[in-house]
Amino acid sequence: MVTKVKICGITSIEDALHAAAAGADAIGLNFCAGSPRCVGVELAAEIAAALPEGVRKVGVFVDMPRAEVQRIAEHVGLDALQFHGNEEAEFCTGWQWQTIKAVRVRDGKSLARAPLSAADLILADAFVDDRPGGTGHRIPVEWLVGVPADRLILAGGLTPDNVAEAIRAVQPMAVDVASGVERAPGVKDAEKVEWFIANARTA
Repeated sequence: MVTKVKICGITSIEDALHAAAAGADAIGLNFCAGSPRCVGVELAAEIAAALPEGVRKVGVFVDMPRAEVQRIAEHVGLDALQFHGNEEAEFCTGWQWQTIKAVRVRDGKSLARAPLSAADLILADAFVDDRPGGTGHRIPVEWLVGVPADRLILAGGLTPDNVAEAIRAVQPMAVDVASGVERAPGVKDAEKVEWFIANARTA
């Protein structure tokens, strides 16, 4: 299984097109107000429209009302919904799009307590107080036991330097990176994006 790569926290058409050209399988559009990677709905729609066919567009939401998620997903043309807050299991069901539930892993029991069956895929991210994502912290491999590799997206502290090692250790279906390929919050570093994807492909 070839591990897929998602470049998250895209805030410009330029960064989106570069990620696609570098081989990204998906890009993440963050709709969490207050995040340095938050993107407006209209700009997100422009980014989505500019992407080549085959690159998946994932919307990242944090405790947003269901009707608002629906409205944004339809307007932007998303392919998947990523829930990165305290959404309950029932919130993650009944959507027409693929769903991803992010779990902030703070210890070896975090995934056991999570609603793993509610969403199509599980994204494991590191827990940091008051930060729903983009923390730059790694998760100990032993804390990931319990999620089938073919449903697991690994995030948290991944960089071009360590992504190949992480993939070999965990064998996730995908990896997700935001801060690890940036030169400033929400602004991607083109060389880091290329290096990250290239190294992920060689794992």
